[in-house]
Parts: sequence; C-alpha cells; structure tokens
Amino acid sequence: MRTKFADWLWSRIGCALLSMAFAFVPMRAVAAALAPAPVVVIPLKGAIGPASADFVVRSLARAADEHAQLAVLELDTPGGLDLSMRSIIQAMLASPVPVAAFIAPSGARAASAGTYITYASHIAAMAPGTNLGAASPVQLGMGGPEREPSGAGKAASGTDSQSTETRKQMQDAAAYIRGLAQLRGRNAQWAERAVREAVALSATEALEQKVIDLTANDIPDLLAKLDGRHVKTASGDHVLATKQAPLVLLQPDWRSRFLATITDPSVALILMMIGMYGLFFEFANPGMVLPGVAGAICLLVGLFALQLLPISFVGLGLIVLGMGFLVAEMFLPTFGSLGIGGIIAFAIGALMLIDTDVPGFGIPIGLVVGLALFTALFVFTVSAVALKARKRPVVSGGEAMLGTIGVMLAHESGSGWARVHGERWRVQAATPRALPQEGARVRVISRHGLTLTVEPLEGEREAGHS
Repeated sequence: MRTKFADWLWSRIGCALLSMAFAFVPMRAVAAALAPAPVVVIPLKGAIGPASADFVVRSLARAADEHAQLAVLELDTPGGLDLSMRSIIQAMLASPVPVAAFIAPSGARAASAGTYITYASHIAAMAPGTNLGAASPVQLGMGGPEREPSGAGKAASGTDSQSTETRKQMQDAAAYIRGLAQLRGRNAQWAERAVREAVALSATEALEQKVIDLTANDIPDLLAKLDGRHVKTASGDHVLATKQAPLVLLQPDWRSRFLATITDPSVALILMMIGMYGLFFEFANPGMVLPGVAGAICLLVGLFALQLLPISFVGLGLIVLGMGFLVAEMFLPTFGSLGIGGIIAFAIGALMLIDTDVPGFGIPIGLVVGLALFTALFVFTVSAVALKARKRPVVSGGEAMLGTIGVMLAHESGSGWARVHGERWRVQAATPRALPQEGARVRVISRHGLTLTVEPLEGEREAGHS
C-alpha cells in the first residue's frame, strides 16, 4: 500500500510541476509565433548603378534570411545601367521572398530600367500620379546613337536606317522584356512597344492595359490590398498575410553609400587625378611618403570605380597620355608644347570616358574644363618653381663648398690647413706659391676628395716662399 501511495504522490507532483512549467512560458514567444511575418521595404531612388544593384541584391538576401513574407521595392528611377538592372532582376527571379515593385510616391516614375524591374516583379503596383515606360536600349546605356527611320530608305530596302549594332540591341531588349511579361502574365505587346517606340503609361492606363496588378496610395494601402493574395516564387506558392504585418524599412548602409559615392563618374575621375598627382609628388620628392600613400590609394579606388562603370578605354588612354605629357613638360625643355598637348588629350579623354547616355552617369563639361585648367595651372606652377630652384646655389653636398670663404691655419710644403665651415680641411693652392699666410682668408674653388683647392682673396697677403 505504501508503494502504491508513493507512486500516486509522485505522479501528482509531476503533473503539478508540468502545469507550472507551462504557466511560466512567456506569452511574448507565443505571440511572436502567431504574429505575421514582417514586410521588408527597399527604397530604390535615382539612377540604377552598381551601388544600387548591390544594395537591392543584399537587401533581398537579408529579407530571405529574416523569413520576410514580402519585399516591397519602392521605385523612383529615371533608368540605369543594363548590367546593374539585370543583376537586380536575376536576384528578384531567384528570390524565395515575393517581390512587389511599387512605383511611389505620387510624382515618381519607373522609366527605362525601372520598367524592366517592374515587369520582373511578382507583384506590380503604382501610386496615383506616377508613370512607367520609355524602355529603349539607348536609355539603358547599351551605347550607340539611335537613328530615326528614313521613309525613303525603308521604301527602297524594306528595312530601317538603324545600324546593325543598334538593331541587335533593340531585338535583345525587346525579347528580354517580352520574356519577363510572359513569365508574370502581363501585357507583352505593350512591353515591346515600350522598348521599340519608347512609349509610357500613367498609373490608370497601366492598370487598364494589364501592365500592373493594382494601384495603391501608399505602402499601408498596398499591404491591405495584397492581404490574402497567392504568389508563386522560386521556393513555391505563398499566401500573403500583410494586413497587420510589421514593416521593416531597409536603408543603404556605409558600404552602399561608399560605393554610390565612388561610382559617380565625376568622383571616380577626381580620385584618379588625385592619385596621379600624389604619385607625381612622391616621385619628384622621394621620401615624403604621404603623397605616395594617398595617391596610390586614391588611384586604386578610382580605377576600381571605373571598372564598375561603362567606360571607353580610348578615353581612359587619352587621360593617361595627357597626364604623361604634362609630367614630361616639367622635365623636358619643350616650351609648353607637351603641356598644351597634354591638356587637350586630357580634356578629350574625360569627355569620352563614360560610354553611356544614361541620366546621372555623365561627366559635366564644367568639371572637365575645371580639372583641365587646374591641371595646367598646377603643372606650370610646379615647373616654374622647379626652374627657380635650379638657379639657387647648392646648400648641401660637395658642391656647397664651392665659393666658401675660409681662414688659413697653417701651411706646409705645397699645401696647408684652413678652417672652412667650422671644419679643418687640407688645402692646396691653385697656382704655385699662392697659399697666403696664417690668418689670411681664402676662397674654395674646387674639391678633390678631402682636399680643397683655394685661392687667396684679393688684398690678402701671399706666402713669400722661395
């Protein structure tokens, strides 16, 4: 009986302890388990380049790591570089998190590359007063001027007057956006017109022509309208529960801001110029160290930024050639011909450096003129200072002894000793019997090792050796 009673007692105690354990489970954990997954908002404003592409790709990866249920890409862009746009689209297509491209706020646009990104998104939405379109490949930075079709040429040959390269770019861009439209079930015919004819639509027109899925006033309104929607991604089907979902706004970190700064073509050009100046200072004045270190860092950062941008290697070569001419002007007596040629080569190279017509990726003419004038002023000023320095008397080394006045201390057979610069030197006369007496002043006219050749100053007594 005692054993049965003990078993019963211990079972009751165990049940009581288990009940107490459940009672102390934090309610916050239960609430967190029942709360909807967060929605990540990724702002994408301005021209699309390497920095913005890196920011969006890393933000989508972070959204997947945090198990977000939706990533909202808030768009307001005039376009961007083709490679950067394709990096963003590839990340969107491979993302396990649904991506909603939302052209907002009112007054924003998604032109050129923004149209491709909108078509690639799982959900496309626009705010009232926004527009999208004008997605021709020239605006995407694929290079080459766009030519107007010639009616006579079309009638004669049945083809337009565009170059073969331009037609290839146009066909590639049209096929790319058409494939995105078919993937998302959107209006492929209008998408192709946006590429070939550079047409654009307002928010209402885009909704009517099934270019986008819905319109919304702002992000809360968008999330309310997306609640319960089924979305298919690379990881499977998802049902959105966005009505009460918490918002997580991602902003560019220091890496994205730094990359955005150095990939500005103007900043990259200035960094490269500073690097060349620093290295020139270091080579001209060995041992200063700081100009060489700073110049090497700036030059490498500038070249890193340029390799991320669509540059013309002919333009870059002209810039380097111009700097070489300007440096050579300082050491060669060309009377300004190399300097003027260097300035012209630098200016032409800077204007040709960026090989794209994308807004936000050009180098202002004013900056090019300012850098050319500053470089000319810098080089010719340094040249003038160097010429003046060459005319100054030498103040160190063996040459500094020439012309120095000393005092005779003693003289022996054919030679003697004199005090020069506070030091005792062996001296010899320039001509026989020319050494003056002790205490007389002499002038140094040459040096041979540790022996100085001197001559007496005018009016000093000469030695009377027979």
